[in-house]
Parts: sequence; structure tokens; C-alpha cells
Amino acid sequence: MFRLMTGIVVLTAALMGVPAFAAEGDGDAEAGKELFETKCALCHNADSKEKKIGPGLQGVKDGKLPSGKDATYDNLLDNLNKGGNGMPAFEKLITQEEKDNVIAYVLTL
Repeated sequence: MFRLMTGIVVLTAALMGVPAFAAEGDGDAEAGKELFETKCALCHNADSKEKKIGPGLQGVKDGKLPSGKDATYDNLLDNLNKGGNGMPAFEKLITQEEKDNVIAYVLTL
């Protein structure tokens, strides 16, 4: 019964144009650009594939990260949260909204 009621609520919300759950990737790319420039540009080029301290991110919009992984919201969020290879973990350093914004921006590069 609970599943049926949950399905009805989600369907009703969708039909009314009201999002039932926050969609991943609802970030503001312009705000993400500002955050990128203050937190990420020290190590990453946005306009080049050339490596700084970390890999250049130009071309991410074409579907692949420099690591070869698919350029998806989930993969970028995982990279931000966990860091690795010298990149700090940003999981507790920036808010979820800031993460969504910077991901939205990186997906435009």
C-alpha cells in the first residue's frame, strides 16, 4: 500500500510540474564558475587539457573525464567528495549546493 501511495504522490507531483525530489545536477553553472576560479583553478585548467597540478578539464562536455571515466554528475560528485591523487576531499569543505554548481560548470568545459 505504501508503494502505491508513494507512486501516486510522485506521479501527481510530476503531472502538476512540481519536482517530487531534487534532481541531480540542478546546479548553477555561472555560480560554479566563480567557485571553480577560487577553489579549483589553482590546480586545474578550465580552458586547456594541459596539466597544472591536476589534469586540465577542457573537453569534459564531450563526455569523458581526464581519468577516462564517463563525465557524469555521479562521477564528478565522487571525485569532489573523495579527492585522490593529490586532490583534497571536498566532501565536508563545500556545501552540496556548491558541489552541484561546480559540477554544472565543469560539465560545460
